[in-house]
Amino acid sequence: MSSVKPLIALNFKVYKESLGPEGLRLCEIASEVSLMSGVRIIVCPQTVDLMGASKVCENVYGQHTDANEVGAFTGSNTAEALKSSGCVGSLVNHAEKKIPHEKVRGAVARLTALGLESMVCTANIQESVDLATCKPSFLAVEPPELIGSGISVSSAKPEIVTGTVDAVHKVAPDVPVICGAGISTPVDIKKACELGAVGVLLASAYVKSKDPKKLLSDMAAAVPL
Repeated sequence: MSSVKPLIALNFKVYKESLGPEGLRLCEIASEVSLMSGVRIIVCPQTVDLMGASKVCENVYGQHTDANEVGAFTGSNTAEALKSSGCVGSLVNHAEKKIPHEKVRGAVARLTALGLESMVCTANIQESVDLATCKPSFLAVEPPELIGSGISVSSAKPEIVTGTVDAVHKVAPDVPVICGAGISTPVDIKKACELGAVGVLLASAYVKSKDPKKLLSDMAAAVPL
């Protein structure tokens, strides 16, 4: 079973509040809170901001990676491009950017070959089991109906978290499980860790917060180190 320390991953999506200078400020805040708290905080900025983000934050992920290599693939996000931008990893298969499972496996393989991390997103226990076998760095289970709802998966559907943790550890014991969807308070992350997750993935609660530094500081303080 994984001994990875708890973490917080922040998906900036393509909200207007996370573009350009605003997005870079959110990265700076994440870096500051991480240094103060000792909690690893991963940021997933918009693609156009990745290079700038990597200059102010150590743990930068892309929001998506395609399985293809470099070449004549217009519009693709390659693992090579992410590495060149200073990223340390990428989300793969987010609910808003689903790709066939064979391409998920291909994207994870491309990232791994370049020494980058992968955080594969899944919708349920079965998909988690199917994709855990490609050995991503992290597996993030997010019931799509709760994404952006403000109703956390750790409270509304705790059985999804515990069931995913148990099922994944049977087929890929070294793959850490985190959870997302509706995560918005320190209580949510505390509960998620109690259920066996090693962290959480959230988006709008942070990006659209009136005081993102306070929110993130309070969430980091709830992480059991």
